[in-house]
Amino acid sequence: MKKLSIIVPCFNEEQAVPLFYQEITKIKVRLQCETEVIFINDGSTDQTLSALIKLKKEHSSIDIIDFSRNFGKEAGILAGLRESTGDVVVIMDVDLQDPPHLLPEMLNEIENNGYDSVATYRVNRAGEPKIRSYFARSFYKLINKVSDVEIVDGARDYRMMTRDMVNAILSLSEYHRFSKGIFVWVGFKTKYLSFENVQRSVGETKWSFVKLLKYAIEGIVAFTTMPLRISMVMGFFISFMSMLYMIYVFVKALMYGDPVAGYPSMMVIILFLGGVQLLGLGILGEYLSKTYMEVKRRPNYIIKKKY
Repeated sequence: MKKLSIIVPCFNEEQAVPLFYQEITKIKVRLQCETEVIFINDGSTDQTLSALIKLKKEHSSIDIIDFSRNFGKEAGILAGLRESTGDVVVIMDVDLQDPPHLLPEMLNEIENNGYDSVATYRVNRAGEPKIRSYFARSFYKLINKVSDVEIVDGARDYRMMTRDMVNAILSLSEYHRFSKGIFVWVGFKTKYLSFENVQRSVGETKWSFVKLLKYAIEGIVAFTTMPLRISMVMGFFISFMSMLYMIYVFVKALMYGDPVAGYPSMMVIILFLGGVQLLGLGILGEYLSKTYMEVKRRPNYIIKKKY
C-alpha cells in the first residue's frame, strides 16, 4: 500500500476549500491507500486560512503551510513537493477544475502499468473567453517550436508523480520556475489523460490576462534562448539590408544625380532602427533580470507557520 500526498495551493479560496475536501473524501475510499492533503495558503487575504484550520481540526490527515505573503502558484507547488512524504504525489487546484474522479485511474497507471507520471490535459476550453483561448493555443505552438521541451496543448499542473520524479524536480534549484516545462524536462515515463474542461466550483479565476502573459514569458525565457538568437539574426539582416540600400542610394546619385530622400524617409528609418534596438535590449534585459534574481539566491517563499 502506497502513501499518496495531495498538494493543493490556495489563494483566496475560502468558499472552495470545504467543497474540494468534500469531493476528495468521496474519492479517498476508492484509492485504498494512506493519504495526506497538504494545503498551501499562498498569502490569502480572505478567510481561506480560517477555513483550512477548521478542516484541520476535523481531519488529522490535513497539513497546512501558511506563507508570509503571496508568492505565487509556482512557489506553492514547490513548497508542497518539499513537504510531501508520500510515495506518490499529485498536484491539484482547489477550485475543482482538476477532476478528482481521475485520481484512482492515475494511481492505477503508476502502480500497475509502470508509469512514473500521469499528467492531464483539457481537450477543449469550453466556457473560456475566445481571445484567451486563442492566446493560450498560440503560446503552446510558440514554445513547442522554440524550446527543447514539448508541452501538450491544454496541459494542466494536475499531475501524479512517483517519489523518484519528485526528487528529480526538487533537484532543480532555479528561482524562476515554470513547472509545466520542468515536468517535461526531467523526463520519466509519462502518460497523459484527457478530460473535458470543467468550470470553477465557486469564485473567480485569479489569473488575469496580464498574469497569464507574464507566465508565458516566464516559460519561454526559462526553456529557450531562441529570442536572443532571433534578435541577433534581425541585427545581421537589418545591417545587410542597410548596406545594400546605401550602395543603391550612392550609385543612383552618381549616375542620375537624383537627390537623396530627405526628412520623411530619414525619420522612418531612424524610428524603425530605434524600435529594433529597443526590442533587442528588452529581450536581453529579460534574460539579464532572470540571471540577477538567480544570483541573489532569495528563497522561493517564506513559511509563516505550519499546522
